[in-house]
Amino acid sequence: MQYGDFYYPMPVNEPVLNYGPGSKEKIALKAALKELKSIKADVPMYIGSEEVRTGNTIDIRPPHERNFVLGKFHTGEAKHVTKAINAALKVKDKWAGMSWENRANIFLKAADLLATKYRPYINATTMLGQSKNAYQAEIDAACELIDFLRFNVHFLSDIYRQQPISGPGMYNRLEYRPLEGFVFALTPFNFTAIGGNLPTSAAMCGNVVIWKCANTQVYSAQMFMRILKEAGLPDGVINLVYIDGPTIGQVIFNHPDFAGIHFTGSTAVFNGMWETIGKNMNTYKTYPRIVGETGGKDFVIAHSSANPDVVATALARGAFEYQGQKCSAASRAYIPSNIAGEIKKKLVEQVKKMKMGTVEDFTNFINAVIDEKSFDKLEKYIKDSRKRESGTKIWVGGKCDKSEGYFIEPTVIETSDPKSVTMCDELFGPVLTVYVYDENKFEETLRLVDSTSSYALTGAIIAQDRFAVELATNRLRNSAGNFYINDKPTGAVVGQQPFGGARASGTNDKAGAN
Repeated sequence: MQYGDFYYPMPVNEPVLNYGPGSKEKIALKAALKELKSIKADVPMYIGSEEVRTGNTIDIRPPHERNFVLGKFHTGEAKHVTKAINAALKVKDKWAGMSWENRANIFLKAADLLATKYRPYINATTMLGQSKNAYQAEIDAACELIDFLRFNVHFLSDIYRQQPISGPGMYNRLEYRPLEGFVFALTPFNFTAIGGNLPTSAAMCGNVVIWKCANTQVYSAQMFMRILKEAGLPDGVINLVYIDGPTIGQVIFNHPDFAGIHFTGSTAVFNGMWETIGKNMNTYKTYPRIVGETGGKDFVIAHSSANPDVVATALARGAFEYQGQKCSAASRAYIPSNIAGEIKKKLVEQVKKMKMGTVEDFTNFINAVIDEKSFDKLEKYIKDSRKRESGTKIWVGGKCDKSEGYFIEPTVIETSDPKSVTMCDELFGPVLTVYVYDENKFEETLRLVDSTSSYALTGAIIAQDRFAVELATNRLRNSAGNFYINDKPTGAVVGQQPFGGARASGTNDKAGAN
């Protein structure tokens, strides 16, 4: 019997450490990087109480150091998906029946472990496995993931306290129960925080989860799974598997206990899964919940009143932090003719100062793109933009080299065609395309911004004229789920800027909010 109403107050955001010269955090992180590179990881799947090693392994190699092997991970097949589902369903009733405060304490403990003992390790695995510099790893793998765990506990506590009105002579009570079945969490490579948030937010609500991370994020995902185990997560609540998409989908989407999917990834994959789920509706015990954040072709539009320094910095940081491999990264920009020359000069100057290389040199701002497939795709876009008939010219960057790692220079392309391929396609790399518009055609350009892409994830207006800000905010209301004023279109913080997009960018369920 419970005698208390347990409530978790609003937390504060985890402070971002700066890793300055001689700082304790920099010394600890350097030591963790050295330690991890001195051993060869043998990464199992986590199914129920077992660490499953199949012998079918894939090497883990840093994208910025192709010839170095960090270790290997064991891949599975259809029978392992079934085994993970059975392990989840076996513990489902006990997990759902656990008191809320005991569930919450597990995730709060995991957040504390991330903030202290494991901070250098979650950052180091993210740096080595996903080629993030120290700062990008800190704001993602440490701070954002810690915030997700702590804020989600608070938000869920708020939800549980919401109760209906009781009329005279009655007492109404609303109970919140987990889904009837299991949840499938499918996570991307680019954010360790997303990899941790998608399975844990579902599990926090009393659900059991099958978690498939991207192969290129296994190194940090397995570290987080170990942290969850140490925090007291019962066996089978979250099962981490490394199985190819078609195989895992074939088993999960044909299982009667499939109850929901929590997804971040490409629009095409999400559309395919939605179609499959729809066709299989007669199979399921209940209507599956479908939550997905997908692609983006994120924009920055500058008004003729904009401060060129603000525009240049917003583009440099918004387009090229983490090599542009953020769903929210600035990918297309609209610059007015009256300040285009000044913006170009300042932007090129900033980009030329960006050092590129390995993550272990903390002075490098740019690191490698995630893998060879991404490198080859981006290189082709850049090569095509150099062709005389393309109507484009490169302001800065454009060099590509994969001899040692998958390095692509931050590249700014100017196009004379606002509907050119690099203004429309999601590139997911360090490539920004700029269109210079007639400064007197701001309203026409707003219509162009709204109609160019099927995506609607993030966008930004940069202007000193408040009427222009108001006009852009209204005209672009459906063009971006997260809309920024006089800022870059990236950097949402849990509890401050709930994140999600509409149109082809997803179901707009806002991560970082209740």
